[in-house]
Amino acid sequence: MHAGYYHEIDELHWDTLLNRERLAHYLQEQVASNPPVEAPAHVLAPIGKQEIWAAGVTYYRSREARIKESREAGGGDFYDRVYEAERPELFLKATPLRVAPPGGPLRLRKDSRWIVPEPELTLVINHRAEIIGFTIGNDLSCRDIEAENPLYLSQAKIFDDCVSIGPGLLIQEEPMPLSTRIHLQVLRQGETIVDDATELSRMKRTPEELVGFLTRECSFPAGCFLMTGTGIVPADEFCLQSGDEVRITIDPIGTLVNTMASF
Repeated sequence: MHAGYYHEIDELHWDTLLNRERLAHYLQEQVASNPPVEAPAHVLAPIGKQEIWAAGVTYYRSREARIKESREAGGGDFYDRVYEAERPELFLKATPLRVAPPGGPLRLRKDSRWIVPEPELTLVINHRAEIIGFTIGNDLSCRDIEAENPLYLSQAKIFDDCVSIGPGLLIQEEPMPLSTRIHLQVLRQGETIVDDATELSRMKRTPEELVGFLTRECSFPAGCFLMTGTGIVPADEFCLQSGDEVRITIDPIGTLVNTMASF
C-alpha cells in the first residue's frame, strides 16, 4: 500500500522481494508503473520463511517489571545485569507457523493465568543483515510462567499464535526518529481498559546494536524480523481475557489489531 492505495507488483515471491537490493527504490518504481487496485478482502501476515526474534530488557520500565516478577524465583538481579551489560537479551520468538495475521486471533495459553501484550517496534532485516524497514509487533508474554523460573522463558513466549506483526511493512532506508510513539490500547466489551504509550527515545539500545549481536553467529538466508522490546507494562492485576481487542499504533506504520481467543 502507498499513500492509501494498494498496488500489485511484478515480484510474486515474498522472500525474493524482501531481499532485493535497493528495495525501497524498487517499490517506488512499481508504484509508479502499476495502477491502484482494490483493497484485498483478507490481509496475510507479512512473513514468508523469516523467523521472528525478540530483544528483552531494552527499556527501563521492562527491566523493573521483570526484576519484580522473578525475584521470588531467585532471578531478581538477572534482568538488572542484562540491562547494564554490553550483550543484550535475544531469543527466538516464533517461526512463521506461529504468527497470527493482522486482525486475526492471538492465543491465550491454557496453562497461564497472567498474559499480557507487549507492543514493540519490529525491525525488518534482509539476508545481508541490513535494516530495510519496520513493522509493528505484539509479543504475547506469560508473565506467571517466566516468574516461576527465568529458565521457562521459551515456554512463556513461544506457543501457537503467540505473536502478530503488521498491518504491513514500512520499507525505508532512514531510521525511525527517536520521537516515534508506540501506543497500546486494550478494549474489553468496547471499553478501553488499557491506554498507554512510550517513545523510542526511552530505549537504551539502538536497533543497529541489536542487529549486530543477532547476526554475529546467526545467518538468515531469507531475512528475519527482530522485535526491539517493550516500554509498556500493564498493571500487575491486568491479564488479557478472551474477546479482548489489542490495538498497537506506530505512525506512520499504522495500527495492528488482534483479538484474544481461547482455543
